[in-house]
Amino acid sequence: MIDPLLMESCDLDEFLRYMHIGLLCVQEDVYDRPTMSSVVVMLKSKAVTLSQPERPTFSVGRFKDHYETHDKDYSVNELTISIVMPR
Repeated sequence: MIDPLLMESCDLDEFLRYMHIGLLCVQEDVYDRPTMSSVVVMLKSKAVTLSQPERPTFSVGRFKDHYETHDKDYSVNELTISIVMPR
């Protein structure tokens, strides 16, 4: 997740903490997401214990959940999937 060029100049624990906070902010259930004031406290204080993040609302990548996909469903960069389904 981290750029190899930044490895020497970045505190890995701090990076992982920021990633964890980011995952908390994009949880599927809006009521599980922290408030902005909570995020500020989490960013400023290492003493705050972070909860385990739940599933994110949106995920980019090869994530298969409910639908069977085929190779032709992937975009050119293989990052997005478009499935056309009638309503």
